[in-house]
Amino acid sequence: MDIAPLWDDRAARTLLRAMFDAAVGAADPLTVLADHLPDKPKGRCVVVGAGKASATMALAVERAWPDVQLSGAVVVPYGHGCATSRIAVREAAHPVPDANSEAAAREMLGLVAGLGADDLVLALISGGGSSVMALPAVGITLAEKQAVNRALLASGLDIRTMNAVRRRLSGIKGGKLAAAAGSARVVTLTISDIPGDDAAAIASGPTLPDPDAARDLSDLAAQLKPQVSEAVHALLVAPVVSSSVQPVADVRIIATPQRSLEAAAAVARAAGVAVEMLGDDLEGESRELAGGMARAIGEGRSGGPRVLLSGGETTVTLTGARGGRGGRNTEFALALALAMDGRPGVWCIAADTDGEDGASGGGAGAIVTPDTLARAHAMAIDPRRSLDDHDSGTLFEALGDLIVTGPTRTNVNDFRAILVAGSAA
Repeated sequence: MDIAPLWDDRAARTLLRAMFDAAVGAADPLTVLADHLPDKPKGRCVVVGAGKASATMALAVERAWPDVQLSGAVVVPYGHGCATSRIAVREAAHPVPDANSEAAAREMLGLVAGLGADDLVLALISGGGSSVMALPAVGITLAEKQAVNRALLASGLDIRTMNAVRRRLSGIKGGKLAAAAGSARVVTLTISDIPGDDAAAIASGPTLPDPDAARDLSDLAAQLKPQVSEAVHALLVAPVVSSSVQPVADVRIIATPQRSLEAAAAVARAAGVAVEMLGDDLEGESRELAGGMARAIGEGRSGGPRVLLSGGETTVTLTGARGGRGGRNTEFALALALAMDGRPGVWCIAADTDGEDGASGGGAGAIVTPDTLARAHAMAIDPRRSLDDHDSGTLFEALGDLIVTGPTRTNVNDFRAILVAGSAA
């Protein structure tokens, strides 16, 4: 790729977007899945799955195994489907489940029932699966699960903690889907959107035993109690005493945040830009992480251009006005712009690799430039108020800096790249 030697705005934007595209491409199931398939089964092959990438994963299986009799279904968020010929694609709501989410979960359990030892269950799991395949545990309703999801999304809790709650309240997560397959072989192909690549946490682990089955969740129950029912509260404070879930050893992670960061790093190095890897598993409040990175830039070395790369999953705790449009990546981007305060020579891209950044209004994230704040003020937009109102998506859309990709049909979580030109270091 030909990047202009002078870091003007166009060259910086071009490089940042090329890095993001490379990160997404490195997690495309159509290019990475086939190498991870198991041996073909002697008996039937039933494909089930859930998440933002499961439809393209199903299509990749169909292309790789044209001679295998495939059946089954996967479920994706609305708009994330693609055309398949042998594996059905269902759609349901994300991030709060709906009736189609419950119907899909029941369908998956029915598909794997009655299989034998010669049969193969191929589970295609990716981020977003928790909401689109949601079966309420015995004793609670879908409406109660929806209330829990809304409370979790506004809580600022990290994804591991949220998944501990989701598994406890589910009739399919925490390995229950695998248990329903009986003696059939279960192979899980998964795309990681979880810091640390913990497969049991991806889509709340429908084919893996619940690592929190015996955990005391009373503290979380107390935190959520004002917003959830007594029946939900009772389930959270009662640990699972026994389980029929079988251990599942064959889990294959086909794409990870780290591999996507490495693909982006290769693009930067090809353009003559040094790379600093900050980690693929960064968590915490979006605005606080942005402040820390701004300080790191200010304390960084001088010299040639460099790019700071990171992934992970930050959080946004809703405070004050809640009517804004924004997500964790646009919030990070705006907080970084405010922390940099117009410093020259610094650009940033922060976006979700699935193409959807929370409630940012259809954007995947945003680009920050040295004049982001100046342009906002010129349009009579108060950046500080936009941040306080969690309305970062509206600001970046007005500036023309909201990144709109549509569903990418994969998901390795957040991608952040901060380009620091030599003159700004």
